[in-house]
Amino acid sequence: MNVRGVLLRWFVAGSLGPLLMACVGMDGRDVTAGRHPSPPVTVVAQVDVHPSDELIAERIRTRIENAGIVTDLLAGGERVYEDLVLPKFYERRLYHPAWSDGRGPTRLADDLMNALRQADLDGLRSVDYHLATIAAVLAAARADANKDSVTAPDRWAELDLLLTDAFLVYGAHLLAGRVNPVTLRPEWMANPRTNDIAAVLEGALASGNIAGALEELVPTQYGYRRLREALGRYRAVAATGGWPTLPDGLMLQKGDSSHAVVLLRGRLRLEDDLGSGEEPGDELFDEGLELAVKNFQRRHGLTADGIVGAATRAELEVRVERRVDQLELNLERWRWLPKDLGRRHIIVNIAAFELEVVEERRVTLAMRVVVGRLYHRTPVLSDTMRYLVLNPYWHVPRSIAVEEILPKVSRDRAYLARTKLRLFPLSGPDGQEVDTTTVDWPAITSARFPFRLRQDPGPLNALGRVKFMFLNKYNVYLHDTPSRSLFEESQRDFSHGCIRIQQPIELAAYLLRQDPRWNRDTLLRSLGEAVDRTVPLPEPIPVHLLYWTAWADEDGTIQFRKDIHDRDTPLLTALRAPPPAGQ
Repeated sequence: MNVRGVLLRWFVAGSLGPLLMACVGMDGRDVTAGRHPSPPVTVVAQVDVHPSDELIAERIRTRIENAGIVTDLLAGGERVYEDLVLPKFYERRLYHPAWSDGRGPTRLADDLMNALRQADLDGLRSVDYHLATIAAVLAAARADANKDSVTAPDRWAELDLLLTDAFLVYGAHLLAGRVNPVTLRPEWMANPRTNDIAAVLEGALASGNIAGALEELVPTQYGYRRLREALGRYRAVAATGGWPTLPDGLMLQKGDSSHAVVLLRGRLRLEDDLGSGEEPGDELFDEGLELAVKNFQRRHGLTADGIVGAATRAELEVRVERRVDQLELNLERWRWLPKDLGRRHIIVNIAAFELEVVEERRVTLAMRVVVGRLYHRTPVLSDTMRYLVLNPYWHVPRSIAVEEILPKVSRDRAYLARTKLRLFPLSGPDGQEVDTTTVDWPAITSARFPFRLRQDPGPLNALGRVKFMFLNKYNVYLHDTPSRSLFEESQRDFSHGCIRIQQPIELAAYLLRQDPRWNRDTLLRSLGEAVDRTVPLPEPIPVHLLYWTAWADEDGTIQFRKDIHDRDTPLLTALRAPPPAGQ
């Protein structure tokens, strides 16, 4: 507070009034000046244009205490979203303002606004963080100060609440995602990073580094950073009108020559598939262009034959705005992951039908997988694999038993014997096997099926020769399969939710390599015995079942895939909705 304000407050309080009256007569003469009275004195009390810290604190406290009793907590006409964390933040500091001092708003308010303007770099929207309202309230307060007008304490209280809510909400979104995935799909489990965002804000205010504190909340993984860089590049393409469209229905391949080839070159150059040495106006489909097409096809999960056929054309015609959406969606999915994926870990990308073993940020083993159908979606989760089972029994889930196997048995009584499926009572030990020839099968229905089915180890077993276990509420795991031809399909969504893997022996040997009792040869000998055996892993390994329709390879190459399980659209809708309260 300045000196003028102090004088005014003392005068009003009565501290300075008697002193002035003792020195100045009622007619304005100085009665202490003896024989030579001074000229009349006019006392002018000038008003401090800035409200006191105590007044602002009182307004903040009143608004917070009334919220939920009189109305929602509002500031600047907008709802405060962090209505759980924000009150605790202010209670810790006895409701004193965080973003102003006796002279007005500090530079930290401007620093936060600058950080909010960068929200789009992470696929978020600055409009969700009160940016326009903060700018308006701040401008009005500063205009009052410039005109020496009195600024009402309510205006400062509103500004403080808006700034604090913006930091808390934006910080929470960077840390753990803007959307709670459980609200989208019941088969999606997130393991987000956690932090005390209110404590982060206190630290940022103390250090004076708002942008740095927010940046520390962003995922540090290489894949996230690369995806964020790609988002900027694809937005730049969208801003210049997108990419060229090829003529309809025309297949292009090596040796062709036409203007369509020129358009194809321009299209591939915008995504860096075409080498810098290729002439942009060349009408000949040469070997360099063929390599560029193959690179594009690999990045989109297509057969890399170098021919622009129907499937490749369909991916080329996907609008750049859709690619921007995919990048934003998958940045959000990154924010749902734990801070540390593990020095060694397994990633299954459901949308890509691929498994990778990653060690020290390097892919050491990769293979194809088969995932769940649309109506048997493989869940998204992070867990820890602790053991594997050699020559596993398959305990058939009841849904598969009554919906798929029972109809086959009704048509073919020998089906169970031929597939090595054995029948047991619904309750009781497995030793009490039921003779299938004694069952009145016409009387058995899906509603009345008092049995359990178990398939013995062997070449027909649906789980193959190995299953890899990480216990979870969905009862899904990785396993071998006798249906090897499925791995030759480009779209491999055929399972009931579990993940069938292409190279089970290689994965088992890798996971057991630190145990001197196991190598590839001992594994094969044990599998030849056809005896169910549980083998603990010498070092448990994190497993992440993910759903990425856009991601960056370890060399930075951006990959895109189709949304096979219809998970992109609901997430995009949620990202465009107003932020939920109580983040």
